Amino acid sequence: MAANLSASVAAPEAAAAQERNPPALVFGVLLIVVIICGNLLVCLSVLTEKALKTTTNYFIVSLAVADLMLAVLVLPLFVYSEFQDGVWPLSSTICDYLMTMDVMLCTASIFNLCAISVDRFIAVLIPLNYNRKHVDLRQAVLLSATWILALAVASPIIFGINNMPGRDPRECKLENNDYVLYSSVCSFFIPCPIMLLLYCGMFRGLRRWEEARKAKLRNSIQACRKLQEAAATLPPLASLPPPLPPIIEREPTETLDEMSNFPSPEPPFPSSEYRAPVPAVSFAEIQFNPDPRRRKRAKINSRERKAMKVLPVVVGAFLFCWTPFFVLHTLRARCEDCQIPAALMSVVTWLGYVNSALNPVIYTIFNTEFRNLFKKLLHRCCSKRA
Repeated sequence: MAANLSASVAAPEAAAAQERNPPALVFGVLLIVVIICGNLLVCLSVLTEKALKTTTNYFIVSLAVADLMLAVLVLPLFVYSEFQDGVWPLSSTICDYLMTMDVMLCTASIFNLCAISVDRFIAVLIPLNYNRKHVDLRQAVLLSATWILALAVASPIIFGINNMPGRDPRECKLENNDYVLYSSVCSFFIPCPIMLLLYCGMFRGLRRWEEARKAKLRNSIQACRKLQEAAATLPPLASLPPPLPPIIEREPTETLDEMSNFPSPEPPFPSSEYRAPVPAVSFAEIQFNPDPRRRKRAKINSRERKAMKVLPVVVGAFLFCWTPFFVLHTLRARCEDCQIPAALMSVVTWLGYVNSALNPVIYTIFNTEFRNLFKKLLHRCCSKRA
């Protein structure tokens, strides 16, 4: 009897041990550490470096804050559930908290990317009305709207929409299929096309600006060549006569006529000593622009063109990581007959969370300023520890 009892007790314990998922725990802990360290570096770089304190980078800090909150508030519980092989060991209230924060922070991430695209669109197409150094009212409204709308999308979970009859307490997921469709449309399927359209408009504006800049450059080069050709026909300096005495008596009318024919304020040479014709040079083809606003426009466009190297990669990485999840998430909610394996849903969920660790890596690869600041901050941390 004792042997049978011990065997019956050992069997559930062995089964429970087999249900653990240690690789998920190891990978999850590493992912949390990478997300926290990488996004903290992004925030510290922008807050400590004056060159990085631009409105675009303030939006990037908002995105990094969303990723940090995801790593601190959501991922630990998700990793714990995955370590339990997908079985939710905690209460339904904590599950609803997890779902609320998960939906809100993922929505905030994509809304921040959408706000960045709106900000870039304004900066490229309306540069004179764009404040690059300080956050103005329009940009403050964009930053606030990203978080307010994200909270609005996730708020139905707080008010109990996830409490459906027949809910399995061993699973932590969104139970209301209508809400799954609503949250997916608001969080992903509407912002993504808007974001892509804005980036297409930006690239078209940048291409037009680049073509106009190249055309102006060609015209300037042609005008300079004409000046060089005209200057080549002038006699060498050695053949010029000696300078005139400091005081020369001339009639006023004669002086005015000669000054009108020559651009130089110095008196012309006497006709008896030098009769070589001087070719007239026209400066009409070189247009010097004294208007400071137009100079500001070109400078801003050049900076925005450099910033565009990073942001499309960030958006592309986000779409690559989160599109499979939202497609399968919506398909599972609307197609009850579709059998989607739990392992596949787990993989696409992990892929979405990996995106929070990719953004600092993208900044390091494609942005020289971020890369240099990351190296400086890491060097300071290592030197303090040593």
